[in-house]
Amino acid sequence: MQRPGPFSTLYGRVLAPLPGRAGGAASGGGGSSWALPGSHVQPPGRALPGARGANGRDSDGVCPATSTMSKTEEAKRLAGRAAVEDHVRNNQVLGIGSGSTIVHAVQRIAERVKQESLSLICIPTSFQARQLILQYGLTLSDLDRHPEIDLAIDGADEVDADLNLIKGGGGCLTQEKIVAGYASRFIVVADFRKDSKNLGEQWHKGIPIEVIPMAYVPVSRAVTRKFGGAVELRMAVNKAGPVVTDNGNFILDWKFDQVHKWSEVNTAIKMIPGVVDTGLFINMAERVYFGMQDGSVSVREKPFC
Repeated sequence: MQRPGPFSTLYGRVLAPLPGRAGGAASGGGGSSWALPGSHVQPPGRALPGARGANGRDSDGVCPATSTMSKTEEAKRLAGRAAVEDHVRNNQVLGIGSGSTIVHAVQRIAERVKQESLSLICIPTSFQARQLILQYGLTLSDLDRHPEIDLAIDGADEVDADLNLIKGGGGCLTQEKIVAGYASRFIVVADFRKDSKNLGEQWHKGIPIEVIPMAYVPVSRAVTRKFGGAVELRMAVNKAGPVVTDNGNFILDWKFDQVHKWSEVNTAIKMIPGVVDTGLFINMAERVYFGMQDGSVSVREKPFC
């Protein structure tokens, strides 16, 4: 398959979709699939149905084709579209996250740009997000030109009762955290499977830790010595060897065996030499949209002490 053009940021509106490939940010497989089931992400043509209203129909009066969409995928669609309806406004700089749920949010953003003539600038969190922005004809930029982001929208692998997140199942955690950290508002979209009281209840693949390749063995030993559990080097699916991130690093998955005080653990792990960042997003998200099995959207706000 022909690869896309150079990995440099293109500024300005892209009128024609560029070729892309499905897969996570990490090279060689192992990332989350970001295309809709069975196909690559398609550029916008006929507008997709809007957010579901109280009568079970979309905002444009069309009933969604739930028979061709699983409950999980429909839940992702509902969450992504609801967040866009509530938070995306004209003249914003948007941080665009990575993963399968974000596809639905970007679809709705593209529809609104066309329908409402919105002027938006999009900052990607990964190569996957960059391709998604380009394929939907949105305006692509970077943190060099737009270091202040109005709103970041991203998914999560798990969300606890305090809105602590585990992210990085697709290997994009570091860039996702950078974009979320420089955003005035950080909104998360997820399906019902990601909702937990405590981290680890639903997500059993561990907390991702991005590391410099030469340090993965001592970092693994340091994490287990300090906090217990087990650490595994994430291996690629369609290539020999480990997953390699967009930053050229490795991913460790730390499978913890107890509930910790996550703010302290996050800081301690980041201080280990060789660690780039962790998939723990602490005190960052202000609101999470969960698409539910019954077709509703549940919203959880950041708790205030």
